Amino acid sequence: MTDNLVRTPLYDEHLALGARMVDFAGFDMPVQYSGIIEEHLATRSSVGIFDVSHMAEFRVAGPGCYQFLQGMLTNDISLINETGKAQYTLMLNDDGHIIDDLIVYNTGFEYLIIANASNREKDWNWLWSHKPDDVDMVDETERTGLIAVQGPEAKRIMQELCGQDWVAPERFTLVPATIDGRISCLVARTGYTGEDGFELIVHAEDLVTVWRVLLSFNEVSPVGLGARDTLRLEMGYHLYGNDMDETRDPISAGLGWVCPKAKAEDYTGRAVVENMRAVGPKERLVHLLLEGKGVPRHGMDVLKDGEVVGIVGSGSHSPSLQKGIATAYVPADYAEPGTKLDIQIRKNVVPAVVVKPPFYKH
Repeated sequence: MTDNLVRTPLYDEHLALGARMVDFAGFDMPVQYSGIIEEHLATRSSVGIFDVSHMAEFRVAGPGCYQFLQGMLTNDISLINETGKAQYTLMLNDDGHIIDDLIVYNTGFEYLIIANASNREKDWNWLWSHKPDDVDMVDETERTGLIAVQGPEAKRIMQELCGQDWVAPERFTLVPATIDGRISCLVARTGYTGEDGFELIVHAEDLVTVWRVLLSFNEVSPVGLGARDTLRLEMGYHLYGNDMDETRDPISAGLGWVCPKAKAEDYTGRAVVENMRAVGPKERLVHLLLEGKGVPRHGMDVLKDGEVVGIVGSGSHSPSLQKGIATAYVPADYAEPGTKLDIQIRKNVVPAVVVKPPFYKH
């Protein structure tokens, strides 16, 4: 492990729990504690908690912040006019390709943007270079910690921690809370696992205390990046750098739903998106369920009748399904569910079928 990796406030907690640490987007992060499969299944059956403090947080305020973000982001933030509402969105470059995928929260007097850790500097510079004078931006990443609490028991755990008078937010809604009667934070009903759950936005100095309080429950397990990846892939959730990047447009990536045609205002890249929607992309992101044995991995070839037609974007063994699952960009003619393809897994050619996400259904 190199000495220049960034450490979250929970670094020592991870070591104390026996985590195996890896370099992720320049951060020293836990990939697993007890094991990826065990942590995955614990989240599906009970509660898993994740250190996601490597994510970037930007606050955007000022008289012109609404119009500014409407022009920079694909989704329609008029749909989150109400304080506490949130939405998933994309930020595109001038070519209509994906700079990043984001969550935007309306906190009442400003907007809070959660961005991917690997894109922090790029996202900030892009937004700053387009910012008008009547908009203020602050990078809160260093002062903010994030813990995801995910699983079927998450609501009960949070209710006990926040008190019986606390009302849990609806899906994609943010509310204030006091953890264990002493720590103020914001709680969002969002997550990256497909389970019911919450994401806690906490002052960095309070993060260790909140982590330890959560782990005081027998039902709660710490979960690393390995299981976070298998959980999100089972749901068909995109991972930036694997399933989309600045070479891909939203329509090809299957994210046209966060580029609403009814949005009144223009946004950067909109003309490209609407043209691609009209003519159709040459390639589409598909979800592949293996029909044979093997574990697909990023970069493996996808075949049709022996010819390479794409490469695996995300790939893994699904602990819930006990099968291999993957994503890949393939020619649009091969994107229909039910289409038979193959994946070259080392020396073996393993049959797969295109399916409609999610792979895992409750």
